[in-house]
Amino acid sequence: MRLVQFQRHDDDGGRIRVGVEQGEGLSVVDLKAFDPSMPSTMRELLELGGEGLECAQRAVASGQCVVDRADIQLLSPMTGPEKVVCVGMNYRDHCLEQNAPIPKEPIIFSKFPSAITGPYDDIILPSESQEVDWEVELAFVIGRRGKHIKEEDALSYVAGFTVANDVSARDWQMNRNGKQWLLGKTFDSFCPLGPALVTTDAVTDPHNLSIQCLVNGEPVQSSNTDQIIFKTAALVAWVSKFVTLTPGDVFLTGTPPGVGAFRKPPVFLKVIS
Repeated sequence: MRLVQFQRHDDDGGRIRVGVEQGEGLSVVDLKAFDPSMPSTMRELLELGGEGLECAQRAVASGQCVVDRADIQLLSPMTGPEKVVCVGMNYRDHCLEQNAPIPKEPIIFSKFPSAITGPYDDIILPSESQEVDWEVELAFVIGRRGKHIKEEDALSYVAGFTVANDVSARDWQMNRNGKQWLLGKTFDSFCPLGPALVTTDAVTDPHNLSIQCLVNGEPVQSSNTDQIIFKTAALVAWVSKFVTLTPGDVFLTGTPPGVGAFRKPPVFLKVIS
């Protein structure tokens, strides 16, 4: 299934709703309209576990409560997670791009949840940075609570996969604030996410997917998730050694080569008037 969060244009209250996209770019089944007892956010849906997903399947099978795509705005498929976990230097070809060694352990950092924005929303270029860069990433979302998760069990803790962009202010990441990454990674709108959370049963192999980023319609990153060093199960097991994972936690799994900072000369995002 392709789970989404959306707002209806005719809802003056701007309430978040959860739905199932009938296909990429197609109409959406409104779960709350099908069953008023259903939750209003993706995080709450995931917290229901199998019960929530079973209701979503029933709603789709009913053929009812379908909302035309033109009548809604798609939001990030996950808002308000407890954690946004990011992984640095996790593509072999990205390491080669920088002449950097392959990491021996996952390099973990974070974004604040307030950085999350919708898949079609504008990225806000902050006046504090002149070096805002792009980083397309495969993301996944945790579906159930766990700590000290074994790698062989880890995929059962994943609800689904989506796409993200780890927008980065390179001047703050690489030269300011003691070269700690957090501030450069977590300006408002620096985590576009979505449009859909594709459940794990619909993804044959998350580590054999084409991944691409376009800037002004031109491809700037193009690779395959088979280049990922620490794969989904390894990341879940590793991070759960340190923190308890909860439904809705978002993982960004690293970016392939082609980012602006390592181009010659470097290229950064800017407003075109």
